[in-house]
Amino acid sequence: MRTIFISDAHLENPDDLNYKLLLKFLHELEGNTETLYIMGDLFDFWLGFPQNPFRQYDSIIAALDSLARSGCRLVYFEGNHDFHLGAVFRDIIKTEIHNGPAVMTIQGRRLFLCHGDQVNRADYGYLALRALLHNTLVAASVNIVSPALAQWIRNRLQRKSRAGYRSKTRRWDYREIIRSFAEVVRKQGCDGLICGHFHLPICEELQNSQFTILALGDWLKNFTYGEMIEGKLLLKHYL
Repeated sequence: MRTIFISDAHLENPDDLNYKLLLKFLHELEGNTETLYIMGDLFDFWLGFPQNPFRQYDSIIAALDSLARSGCRLVYFEGNHDFHLGAVFRDIIKTEIHNGPAVMTIQGRRLFLCHGDQVNRADYGYLALRALLHNTLVAASVNIVSPALAQWIRNRLQRKSRAGYRSKTRRWDYREIIRSFAEVVRKQGCDGLICGHFHLPICEELQNSQFTILALGDWLKNFTYGEMIEGKLLLKHYL
């Protein structure tokens, strides 16, 4: 049985190539996958309203539900585009949800799992925004505000995220930031780091150690995902 990690599909429209390919991939996992770890930003935007207004994602939700019914455990780490996942994931698909990092033992290895949006501690503006959007008041407000608010939040986040990513990649070396964070995690007794967020596909060992860094890339340009086989972390390409 397979152990799979995916991140950063940023799904928008069913007619998009990445949407079609990920849907196909999810169906291919049925009956042969023990656990699927979704490491955030599966959707370009998701906020868990009681009545799901995001009907464009119905086929993905159905595929995840079918995958869960086939016996696959679903573990979802909220990202910066999908948070307060709500009843669809919690109650209908029975997904295990994490709103922050977690340390898990998988196939005998102690791994630090996170979306990755908290790795760059120097990005003060984003960290403040994250604290605001992920707080309990925002979670509670989802039950009382109009879903129209979701579209407004989505548009604001989308513009800010795309403009910010271009400027931040010029300002910071994300590969070195990931490596520095991995060293901190290694000193805490972990054997590996798995993250998304940066859209960088990386699979490498920390120098002079048995610690594995697995950055999952994305399903926008790279179409990469992670797989763990007999304790070894691998980066794979779907195309």
